[in-house]
Amino acid sequence: MKAVLCKEYGGPERLVLEDVPSLVPKPNEVIIGVKACGLNFPDNLIIQGKYQFQPEFPFSPGGEVAGVVIAQGEDVRHVQEGDHVVAGTSWGGLAEEARSLASNVYKIPDNLEMEQAAGCLMTYGTAYHALVDRANLQAGESVLVLGASGGIGSASIQLAKLLGARVVACASTEDKLAYCRSLGADEVIHYTEVDLKTRIKELTDGKGVDIVVDPVGGKYTEEAFRGIARFGRYLVVGFAAGQIPKISLNLPLLKSASLVGVFWGSFFRNNPEENRKNVSQLMQWFGEGKLEVPIDKVFPLANFEMALNTLANKEVKGKIVLVT
Repeated sequence: MKAVLCKEYGGPERLVLEDVPSLVPKPNEVIIGVKACGLNFPDNLIIQGKYQFQPEFPFSPGGEVAGVVIAQGEDVRHVQEGDHVVAGTSWGGLAEEARSLASNVYKIPDNLEMEQAAGCLMTYGTAYHALVDRANLQAGESVLVLGASGGIGSASIQLAKLLGARVVACASTEDKLAYCRSLGADEVIHYTEVDLKTRIKELTDGKGVDIVVDPVGGKYTEEAFRGIARFGRYLVVGFAAGQIPKISLNLPLLKSASLVGVFWGSFFRNNPEENRKNVSQLMQWFGEGKLEVPIDKVFPLANFEMALNTLANKEVKGKIVLVT
């Protein structure tokens, strides 16, 4: 089979596409014939040695795949050969075959296309875990989404609306803001052109927003926190801006607000049963047409460098998917 391999840390140009042996499952593993792989922000981090954990060389990036089960290890009962599935693999997805722990493999609805399925797990799983498990979002509350046109942002807009929230989406261009409105955002903020805190207060009659979803970090974090409501929850999801911000701790004190970490990778590894319930709910909504993955671009596997660079350059509205 063919696989995109990282043999040394660096940018996408350091990766190579090579023939490698087919995979054999270990106990409690599933081997998936990959039809599509969704790209996510960590894929560019892991090939640079900048992610929270690093596999041994050589490895393939790609933590989210959709495909067909081609083999399974001992004691795997919930899926069998031929099943159409999606899996969180952490890495290894940019290949014609991928290995996953059985606990991270989920059947997909019959009406969900492979390209859609390849983008339905990591960002939606993260956003659901953030809004429901970590923030305990209630219908009628307000949610501010930073970096709202990206993968996490797009999923957060859709899920917050589905859960009954009022959504304020923040992005850096008019085109991205229009896209956020198309996903259901009630209000939008062009946060490079206005004072973020002031605009949040204007849109909430001075109260502030109940929840902030922040997959970006960087210079807008403190401004957004200053626009949070009393008893608000600030969800720290990631640092796509490349800068880990620092916050004065008097801010959460004065607002009785919470800084809440969101690490879905740790959640699905350590709480597989709870995560399976979450994914089951997501798959139900995808099957019912209540959620739809917004796919920006689709690339063949051989065009992995262009795809990863497009992701890194923040040119994406929604998801990028590679197909085998």
